[in-house]
Amino acid sequence: MKTKQVSLVIILALATLLSACGSTTVYTQAEPPMRTITVTGTGMVTLTPDVAYVYIGVHTQDESATKAMDDNNARAQAVIDAIKSFGVEDRDIKTTNFSIYPEPVYDENYNQIGVTYVVDNTVYVTVRDLDKLGEMLDASFRAGANQIYSISFDVADKTEAVSQARLAAVENARRQADELAAATGVTIGAVQTISYYDTTPSPISYARSADMKTLSSNVPIESGSMQIVTTVTIVYEIH
Repeated sequence: MKTKQVSLVIILALATLLSACGSTTVYTQAEPPMRTITVTGTGMVTLTPDVAYVYIGVHTQDESATKAMDDNNARAQAVIDAIKSFGVEDRDIKTTNFSIYPEPVYDENYNQIGVTYVVDNTVYVTVRDLDKLGEMLDASFRAGANQIYSISFDVADKTEAVSQARLAAVENARRQADELAAATGVTIGAVQTISYYDTTPSPISYARSADMKTLSSNVPIESGSMQIVTTVTIVYEIH
């Protein structure tokens, strides 16, 4: 009889121990989702161009290929000398095209009666003193240039302007967030996410495929202005 009682006590003890080692489920209350506000701010900086890029060309043609090329070479060198006389450095003068090719010559009945040789020499010039641009173009024309493919204006270094536009965009976004928070009775918290996009303008084009005869120091060439725009989107926590 005692043996049975001892066995029953052992079984009960083991059952209690096993139940204590079983899995336990703990239920926790889910945290409420974070409340946020999203605003988009814009910052703009207006710049005055300080550099111009110009394509200046010399176009010659003659029945003799040698004469056409010699004439072109002499005039092109005179043009480069004229450009340099305005303080343009060698590093700012780059030959972008030199070509020579035969061009058929036709009579009034469209019958080919010969050929003429065409020579083109084009230089790409960076002008860093815009006050001298008109005079330089006039001097280039008088030296022998007879073509211009474009004049475009730009800002050589936009780094500081881009930084200013970004700061202005962030300030604009924060101002909007504060106004909305005040109107709805909430408080602005920490920034959760931020993204931005810079819009940097391309050089302003003034002319394309124009004849050099249409440009001189008497013709005003306005550089205009450029805008750098930054758009920023910020997500703030609100309380």
